[in-house]
Amino acid sequence: MADTIVTNSPGNDSGAVGMVIAFVILLAVVVGGVVLFRNGTFNNNNTQPDTNINVTIPTPTGGTGGATQ
Repeated sequence: MADTIVTNSPGNDSGAVGMVIAFVILLAVVVGGVVLFRNGTFNNNNTQPDTNINVTIPTPTGGTGGATQ
């Protein structure tokens, strides 16, 4: 009976090429995120430049505000 020998060695370095491509894509995503963050793209400030906030504070009524003994 004959023995069968199976060799699983690829002819090229396809694993290394895939790792390089994955690294380049990851680097592009990280650098793009940093650039967008520094440009203020992630700033979610929805206030309009013409926003006018008016606050009326009521005046106190009665008494002088001093402590009573």
